[in-house]
Amino acid sequence: MTLLENTFTGKIPSVSFEFFPPKTPEMEQKLWDTIIQLEKLYPSFVSVTYGAGGSTRERTHQTVKRMVQETSLKPAAHLTCVAASRQEVDTVARAYWEAGVRHIVALRGDPPNGAAGYEPHPDGYQYSCELVAGLKKIADFEITVAAFPEKHPDSASFAADIDYLKKKIDAGATRAITQYFFDVEHYFRFMEKVRAAGITIPIVPGILPVGNVAQVKKFSAMCGASVPLWLDKLFDGLDNDPIMRNLVAVSVASEQCRRLMEFGCDYLHFYTLNRADLTAAVCRILGIR
Repeated sequence: MTLLENTFTGKIPSVSFEFFPPKTPEMEQKLWDTIIQLEKLYPSFVSVTYGAGGSTRERTHQTVKRMVQETSLKPAAHLTCVAASRQEVDTVARAYWEAGVRHIVALRGDPPNGAAGYEPHPDGYQYSCELVAGLKKIADFEITVAAFPEKHPDSASFAADIDYLKKKIDAGATRAITQYFFDVEHYFRFMEKVRAAGITIPIVPGILPVGNVAQVKKFSAMCGASVPLWLDKLFDGLDNDPIMRNLVAVSVASEQCRRLMEFGCDYLHFYTLNRADLTAAVCRILGIR
């Protein structure tokens, strides 16, 4: 069965979308144009990322609150352990609950710009499993955590990485979303390890439609995701051809989704990078309209 044939069988996956908070009025307008377009696809939820800086955090708060007030979307707010005390994080979490937000994506977080590596705040949550446990004491949040098909770059081994995922689940997480990947075999092998370890919660694959391969290489160098040679070759020579880049991006992401659905995935999470066109096109091929 092809992916196009799948759109007529009724086997349509659930989807969720990730956005990042805007830094300028122009970026804010672009984000809300994207939100309005993707809202029509009725995602299960949408998430908004959360940076280490105070101004970034405030932009996240405002974006999430506006979603609650002005859209039909169910926003999930990211929270991290970086550069904040437990009291500060707890205050943010309580404010989200009071604003009607019931879903948190709980992450350790990346080091602030310029930092050599992750350093826990002396009065903060040390790692994401502690953050999950702290959030569950505040309110009955639905909590999503991260998973890494190619191993977290700071983990000593796959076994250690999976043991830590177990700790987050034991603390109260009920879903994990993976870091993006391009070779679906990474996800398949990871799921074999996860299920063999007795982990049964949904592990949602993260999909990144590639609009800019140079940008993706930069992201990947920081998060530990690999960029296969075949992907690099597909975009070779397309720097000045945005139309062809978009066509290739949609084709690659759609094929990735097809293989994941054949594997049994009925839920997909899209890293949108605040643009609607690529994600919307892939969703249309999946039968989501």
